[in-house]
Amino acid sequence: MEAIKDKIAALRKEIERLNYNYYVLSQSLVSDFEFDGLLKELERLEAEHPEYYDPHSPTQRVGSDINKNFVQVEHVYPMLSLANTYSEGEITDFYNRTRKFLNEDFDLVCELKYDGTSISLVYENGLLTRAVTRGDGVRGDDVTANVRTINSIPLKLHGSDYPALFEIRGEILMPWKVFDALNKERAEAEDALFANPRNATSGTLKQQNPAIVASRHLDSYLYYLLGENLPCDGHFENLEKAGSWGFKISDAIKKCRTLDEVFEFIRYWNVERKNLPVATDGIVLKVNSGLQQLNLGWTAKSPRWAIAYKFQAESAETRLNSVDFQVGRTGTVTPVANLEPVLLSGTIVKRASLHNADIIENFDIHIGDLCFVEKGGEIIPKITGVNKAARFMIGDKVRFIKNCPECGVPLVREKGEAAWYCPNHFGCPPQIKGMIEHFVSRKAMYINIGEETINQFYQAGLVKNVADLYELKAGDILKLERWAEKSAGNFVESVRESVRTPYERTLYALGIRYVGETVAKKLANAFHSIDDLMNAGYEALISVDEIGEVIARSILNYFSIESNRLLISKLKSYGLQFSLGKEALANKTTILNGLTFVISGTFLLHSRDEYKSLIEKNGGKNVGSVSAKTDYILAGENMGPAKLEKAQKWGLKIISEAEFLKMI
Repeated sequence: MEAIKDKIAALRKEIERLNYNYYVLSQSLVSDFEFDGLLKELERLEAEHPEYYDPHSPTQRVGSDINKNFVQVEHVYPMLSLANTYSEGEITDFYNRTRKFLNEDFDLVCELKYDGTSISLVYENGLLTRAVTRGDGVRGDDVTANVRTINSIPLKLHGSDYPALFEIRGEILMPWKVFDALNKERAEAEDALFANPRNATSGTLKQQNPAIVASRHLDSYLYYLLGENLPCDGHFENLEKAGSWGFKISDAIKKCRTLDEVFEFIRYWNVERKNLPVATDGIVLKVNSGLQQLNLGWTAKSPRWAIAYKFQAESAETRLNSVDFQVGRTGTVTPVANLEPVLLSGTIVKRASLHNADIIENFDIHIGDLCFVEKGGEIIPKITGVNKAARFMIGDKVRFIKNCPECGVPLVREKGEAAWYCPNHFGCPPQIKGMIEHFVSRKAMYINIGEETINQFYQAGLVKNVADLYELKAGDILKLERWAEKSAGNFVESVRESVRTPYERTLYALGIRYVGETVAKKLANAFHSIDDLMNAGYEALISVDEIGEVIARSILNYFSIESNRLLISKLKSYGLQFSLGKEALANKTTILNGLTFVISGTFLLHSRDEYKSLIEKNGGKNVGSVSAKTDYILAGENMGPAKLEKAQKWGLKIISEAEFLKMI
């Protein structure tokens, strides 16, 4: 029996070696016939000797046909999106901003931005244990069974110098050749075609049958290593290591010291990418050093140490048939062009944004005009110009409307803003439904309904504002179409559970203009209850870190409206959290009350964001610039010379990491 066991082990090892060379190194060492013979021999031996079953065997890549519902898994490290840029000037701004922040030399790593589906892979002791989609960045779908079928993703790592536990992220892709063949099959079967490889990849990963996933020959590129015990500080060096463990790492990656090197990389791949076997849509730039990344930190949505440069959008020309005006959640009215369908960047475009009233006027656009349409970083394409030379038998000139298309109220335009909006926030149907959509969203109250259900509730007269959600009974819902006892019960339970949502998310859910996730957290930390916030004056508001005049005025305006205060009172009566919990307050102190800090330089023990949080938790205030009113400068290595000069001029106290930590 030992001989059989050794034979199975040897076959597995040889097939893994051939797979790695073929799918990762693009080297075919044996014929397809020889490879199939080895695989069939292994399948036969494993079938005859089930006691030697191994879920990581190459034979398991074909996928089972057992259906499994996907489980939602929370990411250990949030999967944030990258800030986008579209010009070399914006890259220069990013470079200069990073240099100013770090005040020391740094390298940038340039990589291709692959246009597929983001994936997070977790390895324990060299074995793939979990594969999770990006989802909303906080949690995603566990698609491990499907990802196991992708030959370029190792089930078992090479070597032995990898960390015991780590995560690697990358992109799952469908090569152009596979995409074209799949669409040809679907056309012959009279099935709907996939619009582009990204959609096809996403749809494939959502299949409940891994055998179907296996049949579609997906590929991957991995580009980011995370964990506690990574081999190197450098991102570039970590990827080199990952390549030695068997991961497919792109050759199109370069460590750059200067902007000229960055621009050379971008210009080369802007042309050469068209010869690649997979879709790309830009270049990603990352600061190489992990320590420097830590010091640069993150915003609520993206890392400050990375940016995505999107290749120039493809343009097309098509005819304008009509214009609709749509009302958004905050009342902003957006003109949308209805176009003759045109193929653009792999998708059929029928509608495009016309921006605002000023741009419509500048374009001098008429119904029937031939328009230039681009699809850049926006979800909805945009009109960028009009071919006036091609005008023939055109219709009426497009003019921006004067009244809301939904409720008829005259539109208003605030000084200095381009957009017109409907001021009827509590009587305009799209705004009412939009506020409810925002309130129930995952990052707010996380109540289990979507846009279609909200519209159904609104049309039935069950919901006119967010507070009405807490009055709904299962019996009310069961009277509507497509509802059963289980789904109605699940919804009511979801509403009941939402009252546990923490104060900062409840505050964000209210939809106060300019109060996003980050601002809501800062307000909650500064004003420990909604009553404190409602009673705060202008000066108190702008004293909070990152709260400026525009946000402060918006908050004051929101609470000056009686119906908003009544709504909050009603929500309080249902038990929603409108104050910081005991646990959050227990972590707060008044040690730094009344003290103002400026943070400068790079740090070893904590990131800048972590130090900002510590200052706020202990009652202090963070400010961005040095003044005579500054109490302390928390200085790391390479403190900015301008800040140092001002500190010396005013005789300000400069403290180190160790001194600050001792203070708290």
